[in-house]
Amino acid sequence: MKREHLKRLSREHYQAEAIIHWTVTILNRNKGWLNSAFYYRFRELITHTMFRYGLACPIYCMMPDHIHMVWIGLYLQCDQLNAMKHFHTRCDESLQRVGFALQDQAYDHVLKEDDRKEANFRQLCEYIARNPERSGLVKTDQFSKYPFTGCLVPGYPELKTFDTDFWDRYDRIISRLRRLGMQQWK
Repeated sequence: MKREHLKRLSREHYQAEAIIHWTVTILNRNKGWLNSAFYYRFRELITHTMFRYGLACPIYCMMPDHIHMVWIGLYLQCDQLNAMKHFHTRCDESLQRVGFALQDQAYDHVLKEDDRKEANFRQLCEYIARNPERSGLVKTDQFSKYPFTGCLVPGYPELKTFDTDFWDRYDRIISRLRRLGMQQWK
């Protein structure tokens, strides 16, 4: 049986400093895999992916049957299609060990110029963060307490998505990483 794949934009839309909202879905929308142990495995996998492919993730939100992630390229050489293939393969292998699997292909939304404007970008990130609220997993305005939402910026484990100074720090860090790279020696 031939599988239907989602149509992708041409490769250059996924390269360089692209910003993409990825949604990775559990096969058949099965539930029961999301727990603290898998959360830490996810963090390990996304950390390696971000470092290997020169990306940052200002927000991710792991829901009971899917995962939202926003990835941004830090360098002209970034290729998020390769990064997603790397992440998807390893995440699927980890899920299969506990009796689950990912759907064949992640859904993507490549942010256009207007989507990338500060207010629109932050609105998208808040929309993702509020997923647990809309799904009834947390009470209204308690989305910041959901344990499976966070960010991953290579080299900055102390950066927390819901800290009051997050966006100021995030903007400075991303600017620095784009300018100086990840290999900063003191």
